[in-house]
Amino acid sequence: MSEKPEWLAHARDSWLNRGQKRPDFAVAPSDGEESVWDYPRPPVAVADGRRVLVQSGSSVVVDTTDAVRILETASPPTFYFPPSSVRVDALKLVEGSSHCEWKGYAQYWGLVSDPGGEAVGWSYPKPYSEFSKLAGWFSFYPARIECLVDGERVRPQPGGFYGGWVTNEIVGPVKGEPGTQSW
Repeated sequence: MSEKPEWLAHARDSWLNRGQKRPDFAVAPSDGEESVWDYPRPPVAVADGRRVLVQSGSSVVVDTTDAVRILETASPPTFYFPPSSVRVDALKLVEGSSHCEWKGYAQYWGLVSDPGGEAVGWSYPKPYSEFSKLAGWFSFYPARIECLVDGERVRPQPGGFYGGWVTNEIVGPVKGEPGTQSW
């Protein structure tokens, strides 16, 4: 890993929880469940072979079994898809950007069919070296576009900004509510 600027090291070190010990307020998972408090920080990318569908009405944007989940302490997983699994012709770049201390600078994507151009997803064109595999891969906001994992409708991570995918196997509580920014 190349040396990172001091501000980036500070951002990475500012988190209180890192997945080594589940806090007392966390829900203990039952069989078939995953606690977001058992996920590591720094986050990891894990292949997921379940069928994932992302669609807007009857327009399918993703239909694949070739997904990667990013697992990070306190957050529900975020699913990413290689460009080969995405109908890129259904998307257009929209204004806005953000920075993740683990993945880098994101760009946002809206639907070509939406003249208003609200972002429904994002990608990292040049992620940090730890996530270089995700260069150009796409993820989507389940609050803004319909996302399904093995037929289950995904619920959005609370808070409006984050893009985590809440499914029945995920237990928390999860980051996103007021007061949880440094979890």
